[in-house]
Amino acid sequence: MTLIRRLCLTSIGLFIYGSLAAAPPNVVFVISDDQGYGDLGCTGNPIIKTPHIDQLASESSGLSDYHVAPTCSPTRCSLLTGHWTNRTGVWHTIMGRSMLRENEVTVGQMFSDAGYETGMFGKWHLGDNYPYRPEDRGFTEVYRHGGGGIGQTPDVWDNAYFDGSYFHNGEIVPAKGFCTDVFFQQANAFISKCAEQGKPFFAYISTNAPHKPLHCPPKYLKMYEGQSDSIAAFYGMITNIDDNVGKTRRLVKDLGIADDTIFVFTTDNGTASGAKIYNAGMRAGKGSPYEGGHRVPFFLHWPSGGLNQQHDVNELTHAVDIVPTLLDLTGVKKPADVTFDGVSIADLLDPKKEIDWPKRFVISDSQRVRDPIKWRSSSVMTGKYRLVNRKELYDVSADPGQKNNIADQHPEIVAEMRAFYEQWWAELEPTFAQTTEIHLGHPQHPVVSLTAHDWIQKVYPPWHQGSIRAADRTHDGAEKLVHRGHWAVKVVRDGKYQISLRRWPAESGAAINASLPAGENVPGATAAFRSVPGNAIGATHGVLRIDSEDLDRKPVQEGAQEVTFVTDLKRGSYQLAPFFEISEGELGAYYVTVTSLD
Repeated sequence: MTLIRRLCLTSIGLFIYGSLAAAPPNVVFVISDDQGYGDLGCTGNPIIKTPHIDQLASESSGLSDYHVAPTCSPTRCSLLTGHWTNRTGVWHTIMGRSMLRENEVTVGQMFSDAGYETGMFGKWHLGDNYPYRPEDRGFTEVYRHGGGGIGQTPDVWDNAYFDGSYFHNGEIVPAKGFCTDVFFQQANAFISKCAEQGKPFFAYISTNAPHKPLHCPPKYLKMYEGQSDSIAAFYGMITNIDDNVGKTRRLVKDLGIADDTIFVFTTDNGTASGAKIYNAGMRAGKGSPYEGGHRVPFFLHWPSGGLNQQHDVNELTHAVDIVPTLLDLTGVKKPADVTFDGVSIADLLDPKKEIDWPKRFVISDSQRVRDPIKWRSSSVMTGKYRLVNRKELYDVSADPGQKNNIADQHPEIVAEMRAFYEQWWAELEPTFAQTTEIHLGHPQHPVVSLTAHDWIQKVYPPWHQGSIRAADRTHDGAEKLVHRGHWAVKVVRDGKYQISLRRWPAESGAAINASLPAGENVPGATAAFRSVPGNAIGATHGVLRIDSEDLDRKPVQEGAQEVTFVTDLKRGSYQLAPFFEISEGELGAYYVTVTSLD
């Protein structure tokens, strides 16, 4: 068997519209954040209320042995490209390792090239600057928050889960209501417009819920009275998603396009909060190489395609299979220069077909480090076997909780699975040095906003706005605090660039040395990031550091919101690491704006 099964689709060209051509099916793809396999009524949860997704499951082909990455960005890159997570450059959620490499082709690009309207709503988490934003990757209608969640460092300042502001096709716009409701409302408006215009569409609805912080409308909290505050909020967020799934399905039906619409629901990793209540017998949750970290639900409903009855697929499948499958179902052409790591599972989804599914191997791993480490937090899977962290072997058909390591009893199976991983790693390892660089000076993005979320460094950067507000200045035992992070940037044209250093983001209107009061909290079980008081840093100077060289230094004027430098940059790659001088030493500028002046 070859290392990675490759899919070769028949080249069928773009869709031909006319009286004899069947209308291409629409796609509504819903993915939630941090909701695990056991966080649904239809998978056995005795407490949670998910009647609409349960109904969808009863009318769908479902994958009961479907696997993703154990965390969010790595899953999303595979799901959108059909490539192994580590091939795409996305093996973490921060530190510049959540940006989808520019050479990757997304499902949005494939469907857009085939004549579809493409919309992305909610959580992207694959890059906030050119060329990594969804609008750079084939999505023509984009309504999203920044970073990996509302209130994270790249998001609009002081955002919380209610009445936030979001990026609509690159512009910040205010909204009213709970975030999940807002994202579905925007998606539903897009779906309605496409249906009215008779255009096929691909709607990617990606919620940040039920990711922490745990906030939801009070009426959903009340549904789970008697549970802990965290479970009430976590399950309440999921029930709110469920209500929105129901509303969207009703809309599709009312528009008269339900039969010709592929409707998918899935999640991005194992449960973050629900394992203590119900985890479908699996071990562990989000971030883990054990089954509970990466086996998630997947339901696909398509009446015109004969996929409208409950049909369980218990063969081993993976997120890398989804793009080739959607192309297969819709007839959208695969780009000639793209080779998938996954395979089409369209035949498996069809309840009328008897399929002799061949033996295969797939891998889920959780790196969550700056640079990948061999065998780190890994699960090699084939059939009923799981090889965890190179040395633990489990038969999940007999031991779904992965309690009994049987590696000593089956050395030949362990050897075969190790051999697959070794070949897989050897193929991917040369790509790890290809750092994703933020482009400066590109005409499509002349003003670039950099945030500490994407600092490349050994330790976690301040990835959410609570950390920005706290401005932690503890350090590693050195006499003075030293800024050890940098942004990897690529200057795409020679010229003059204005580099502006800020302690607070531009939309805050706050001075560098200002302190900020704690912001208002919102309903839920945990505190909003903005509820942390904003500490003053006492900066005296700003310093422009590029490639470990301090090029310029300017004083911080009283009341100044930024310290600005103008410098000539030649085309090429740089490590940009400006900072503020404070009494403790160097504090990286959390926000930097780079403007092309030519």
